[in-house]
Formats: sequence, structure tokens, C-alpha cells
Amino acid sequence: MSEKFSKIGFILSIVGAAIGLGNAWKFPYMVGANGGSAFVLVYLFFALIVGLSIFFAEMAMGKISGSDTVNAFRSLAPPSQKAWGYAGIIMITGIFVASFYTLIIGWVIKYAVLSLGSLPKDINSSAALFENFTSQNASEQILYFTLAFLAYFFVLTKGVKSGIERINLWLIPALFVLLLLMLGYSMSMDGFDEAVRFLLVLDFSKINSETVFMALGLAFFTMCIGIGCVLTYSSSLNDDTNLFTSSLYVVFLNIIISVIIGLIVFTFVFEFGAKPSQGVGLAFISLPTLFAKLGVLGNVLCLTFFVALIFAGLTSAISMVEPAIFYLNRNFGLSRLRSIVIVGAVVYALGVLCALSGVTDFKDELTFFGKGFFDWLDYISSNIMLPLGGIVISVFVGYFMKFQSLRALFVPYMGETIFKIWYFSLRYIAPVCVLLVLVKGIM
Repeated sequence: MSEKFSKIGFILSIVGAAIGLGNAWKFPYMVGANGGSAFVLVYLFFALIVGLSIFFAEMAMGKISGSDTVNAFRSLAPPSQKAWGYAGIIMITGIFVASFYTLIIGWVIKYAVLSLGSLPKDINSSAALFENFTSQNASEQILYFTLAFLAYFFVLTKGVKSGIERINLWLIPALFVLLLLMLGYSMSMDGFDEAVRFLLVLDFSKINSETVFMALGLAFFTMCIGIGCVLTYSSSLNDDTNLFTSSLYVVFLNIIISVIIGLIVFTFVFEFGAKPSQGVGLAFISLPTLFAKLGVLGNVLCLTFFVALIFAGLTSAISMVEPAIFYLNRNFGLSRLRSIVIVGAVVYALGVLCALSGVTDFKDELTFFGKGFFDWLDYISSNIMLPLGGIVISVFVGYFMKFQSLRALFVPYMGETIFKIWYFSLRYIAPVCVLLVLVKGIM
């Protein structure tokens, strides 16, 4: 990756990586299911303490090594411990996640197209539509999955400056504008005040141990850490970029966009008397019926919402597969195009299996020990591999990388005091918290 990100290109690319469908539909439904504002506060706490600690660690590995994930571990490890290079396997997590993630982006594209016509008028018809699409219509699912797949792999063929940076320079501001337009309209609705109270007025009576675990897991997963993305992008970062402020911009924008989406979603939920705790069906089942109540304007808002989700999804998917592409390109001397074809073939094959595992005609063949292929891939990557990646990075940087190298990298930007707080958190707080997420996920 000989090209270098510009400062704004790096920030928006990392923001694009962090802001994905997790912010767009997982954040709202988890907030809705866990009492609103109190959950948001716990989420913010863990995002800053755990997420940002590991984020800085990944950034340090990429910036100091200037290499891919495997060789970053290998080159930064003590001379007698080069076996750390095997830890670079964490980049495979991105391929796994990208496979089913791309399928979900395909669902979003389907609903963007649906918004151009007649939207379902009630929950029953909307649920039946979604169920039929995901369990009966294999060819249509694969069609939309393929469109999403081709869209972001085409961007990847253009490289760092002309591909990854340029698409994020366009899509992230466009996403923000679309969300601001929808937020502006939401503010004119009666449900907006209730949405503000639900999201932003604290109610500690809603806090329990389960809420804390879910907030910790969400904070970790929405920061795009543990798969080598931040490491890979940081290896192509210009020397004059302020690492500290750039990271804070990423966290700030990630949180702001999550809250804006939450305000938009819950405004419509409360406006039309729906329930905020509806799980994953909130985006694909409930919201289309709420938009339908507004007639033609509802179609416009529905299209805007799902296009925003497409933008968020594509920028995030790009970041998931780039570490593996970069590794093949750098380590084996393959051309970037050939590396993309290899990674793309794996993502596409796994994604098609994910799609078919939910279809009635193929479900039995793709179900193992009571879980479908999609569910297993999601479970293994989200509950096991992602937390393991976070633990590996925090332990490696906190205990095996040279302290003076880290100090020389960060102190000029964050100062001695903040550096010491970060280093303490990385060594003693972040790995323990992520270990709890791992144990909880397995159990």
C-alpha cells in the first residue's frame, strides 16, 4: 500500500469503517430493548474506555510497522517471539463478517428499491414480505447480495487514494446530509420530543448487569477494532497527521451519527405508537409500515433512510476485507487485483451459503447442531473471533511492544498524562472488559 491517506481521507475512511449497519440498525434496536438513555450512557463510557484504548493500540501497530497485520505483529514482537506473527490471523474475522454483512446490505438495497413502489401498510403484511424474501426467494436475495458485493469490490480495485479514500470522501458527507435532512423532518413531528427523552434523559432504573454487558459488546463492535482494519489504514497514514485528534474525531462522529439515527428511528416509532423494543425487525419490518402512513412523503423518507444505510454498509464492508487484500498483496507479491479476486471469491462463496441457509429449500443441508450457516458465521465471528482480536491486540501492545516506541509516537500528540492513562487502560482495563464480552458471548 504505497499510497498514503490524506488527513481528512484517513479520518473519513476510519469513520466509514466504524459507522456501519451496527450504528444504523443494531444501535437503535439495542437502545430500544434496553431502556434508552441509560444504555446510551453506559455505551459511551465503554466506547471511550475500552474501544478507544484498543483503537489507539491498533493505530500504533500500523503506524510504527507500516506493514500488514501479520508482519506488523512479527516485526514489532521481541526478537525471540516472532510466533506473534500468527496473531495476524485476526484479519480472517473481517472476511467472515463481510460475508453475511454484504448479504444484509443486499437486504437494504432490496428495501430501497421497495420504497419506490408500494410500502406494506401493516406489521403482518410487512413481516410476511420480509419472511418471504429471506426464506423463499433465493435468487432475489443472491441478486441483491451480488449488487452489494460488486459495488464495494469495484471500489477496492481503485486502491487507497482513488478507491477507499475517494468513496469515503463522498459517501460519509452524503450519509451525514441525508441523516440531517431526515432529522430536520423528524423535529417537526410530535414523536420527536418523546424520542429525545427516551434517548437523552437519563433513567438509571433501567440499568442491570445484562444492560452493561450488551453496552460493552456494542461499544467494542461499533469501533471496527480487532480485525486489523485500523492497523491497515494506519500503515498508510501521513506522518503529519495528529493521531490523537484524528481518533477523537472518529469516536465523536461515530457517536453523533448513532444518536442521530436513533432520534430519527424513535421519532417515527413514537409518532405512530409502535414499540421501541422490536429487535432486528425494527428496520426491515416496522419502519416501512410507519413510513407508509405518510403517503408519498413516506416513500421519499423510506428511500432516503435505506440509501443512508447502503452508504454506511458499503464503507464499513470495504474496511473489513482490506486487511486480507493488503496482506496478500504485500506478503506474497500478488497484484492488488489478484489479491482482490482471491478475497472476493471467499467472501462471495460464504455470502451465498449465508443466503441459502435461510431459504427453506436449502435450510436443512446448511444447518449444523441446530444453527444455520449464517447464524454460525455470525456467532463465531462476533462472539469469539472479534473479542479475541481485541484481547490479542491489547495484550500485545500493552506487554510486548516497546514502551518507548509507543511513548515517542503518542506523547507529542496527547501529552504525558493522557498517554499514561491510555497505557494503564490498555494493560489492565480493556483486556479484562473484552474478556468478559468473550466469556459472555460463548456462554
